[in-house]
Amino acid sequence: MWKIMWTERLLCIVVIAFIALTACTPREQKNEQDEMQAFEDFFAANGDSVSIAPRKVRTQTLQKMQEVRDSLVRYNYLAVASKTCLMSSDIDSARLLIQQVEDFTVRQPMSPQLADLRSECYNMKGNIYARTGHMDSAEVYFRKAYEQRMHGTKVEVLPDILMNLADATNRLGKLDVGAAWYRRALLLCDSLNIISAKKPPIYYGLAQIYVALRDFEQCDYYYNLAARSYESMLPFEKHFYLNNRGTSYYYRGDYATAIDYFKKVIDLVRDYPDMVFEQNLGWLNLGDCFLQINEADSAAKYINKCQPFFKETGITTALYYIDTQNIELALIRKDLSKAQRILTESVTPSDIDPDMVHIRNKYLQQYYEETENYRKAYFYLKENNRMDDSIRNERVEMRTADLALRYQQDSTVMAQKVFIQEKENEVLELRQIRIFWIALTSITLLIVVFIYMYNKKKRALLLAQNRRTVSTLRLENIRNRLSPHFIFNVLNQEMAERKMEEQQGLSSLVKLMRRNLELAEQLCVTLAEELDFVKTYIDLERRSLGETFHPLIEIGEEVYSDQVYIPSMLIQIPVENAVKHALRGKKGERDLWIIINRQANGICIRIRDNGGGYRLNSQNRGTGTGMKVIMQTIQILNMKNRETIDVSVHNVLLSNGEMGCEVTFLLPDKYDYKI
Repeated sequence: MWKIMWTERLLCIVVIAFIALTACTPREQKNEQDEMQAFEDFFAANGDSVSIAPRKVRTQTLQKMQEVRDSLVRYNYLAVASKTCLMSSDIDSARLLIQQVEDFTVRQPMSPQLADLRSECYNMKGNIYARTGHMDSAEVYFRKAYEQRMHGTKVEVLPDILMNLADATNRLGKLDVGAAWYRRALLLCDSLNIISAKKPPIYYGLAQIYVALRDFEQCDYYYNLAARSYESMLPFEKHFYLNNRGTSYYYRGDYATAIDYFKKVIDLVRDYPDMVFEQNLGWLNLGDCFLQINEADSAAKYINKCQPFFKETGITTALYYIDTQNIELALIRKDLSKAQRILTESVTPSDIDPDMVHIRNKYLQQYYEETENYRKAYFYLKENNRMDDSIRNERVEMRTADLALRYQQDSTVMAQKVFIQEKENEVLELRQIRIFWIALTSITLLIVVFIYMYNKKKRALLLAQNRRTVSTLRLENIRNRLSPHFIFNVLNQEMAERKMEEQQGLSSLVKLMRRNLELAEQLCVTLAEELDFVKTYIDLERRSLGETFHPLIEIGEEVYSDQVYIPSMLIQIPVENAVKHALRGKKGERDLWIIINRQANGICIRIRDNGGGYRLNSQNRGTGTGMKVIMQTIQILNMKNRETIDVSVHNVLLSNGEMGCEVTFLLPDKYDYKI
């Protein structure tokens, strides 16, 4: 291993020296386009092999570099060589080569081709920082790569850069921003007609967002979308999918399934010797899973396998994770002194993944519990609870959706700038569409005006019809009674011929008839006026019904009868029906209740008797004219009000076992009696 890596670095130094010697060679304008096209063809043929066989591609790339004379093309080859170094985990060589590319791009005048190269340079630097655990710097360079690529020609690689940017922001704990970058990458794939093979990495990247939010239903949804394309994935894409899906089961506590996925990672990389980083990452994750199921020996085996690699490469986040696992391993083995030593020597990087901090805090809580330092144990328990609340906070999820929608418009506009060139026929089509919409809007407006005028006229006709109906009801109500002038003349003659004590009943009758005439001309009266009329009627009927007739009027304390308005004859007609058709022919006690009380939003009026209940085929059944007048009046009034008067007529079983009939009116407050 050591010999191979030093050989590669020596080769990179030779390449850099060659570039320095030939940098000043004049370019031949004639060959520039041919050499760039040859590079494009080479990369199209070997792009996938960069991750599968990076050393082979590196050798071919360095050979091609010696054949070209154009500096821009040469440094494009060098960028590919740096990518192969990263794929084979030769971080130092990758860093050295990409620095040479960056120095070149700074010295050259800006052009679309140079923007592509500069974007590739920044993207590689971002990957180097991500591999070594410096996520703040990785995010900065991925953003620069995205901005430069917007000025270049190869916009089809934008989704890859956005995925890198999303991964970096996720590892920094900015889940909402990471989700926004993933969704922008998806939108780019759709709007730019980019092949669907780029979508699976976006899907399992989005799945990781929901793992962090602990929303495993959405997590599985996106992983299942990615799994459909598993067979067509590149090896490193398969690694990301298997590794991340195993991580999702780790956070669910399903360690057996997580171990299965991480073992699949090991099986995958076994066929690709250059995937050293991926292999060691799989061992690292397996170590943690075996710790969770208290298999200390298996955990120690995998930790010892991967620790030398991460120490050599200096990946701080992985070393932090290994220290965390060693703490737990010492706790399982009851070696508290070793745990204390690891805690003392361990250094926490400034940009560590929040999930790793969460795992470390859990182990620290366990350590301080076993050392009986419960104050610190409680501190780390609170820290983890705070992190859980922050990660799963609803505001994060809401902001994720908001940013996704906001970025959608930006990406659509960008896609149009890149791919859509308006032609004369498209302009003509737009004009035709505009004329169509203007015509459609005009027709719609005319239809709306016509419907409005029609409804207005219909309402006016209905109002006139209602007024005629009310007038008809009033006349019908009057016609159902004898001429008041005739009755008054007869009664006055009778009263003149009788003694003073005999005139009381006739006086009440005269009062009843006069009041009946007044009420027939009014649409609504106060509750007090209606009850006064009803009491007069009941007093007259009491003589014919005798001592077995027991009328009762109950008014609730919160009911102010002189301030409550009701339709005219609303109580009188049901009372008269009860007396005439139910109580008059009844044997035994004859009871009549008029109960008025306030409910939540209005007045409830109940008229109840014990006359045996309402029977459709009863001999005492009347013509129904009185109730018809009431019901039609209420129906007309209800058409003008949002809250309506409710009417119900039903039989009730009384407490003494008798059957009775009850008429109920529910009158809402602020009811309008104007027509």
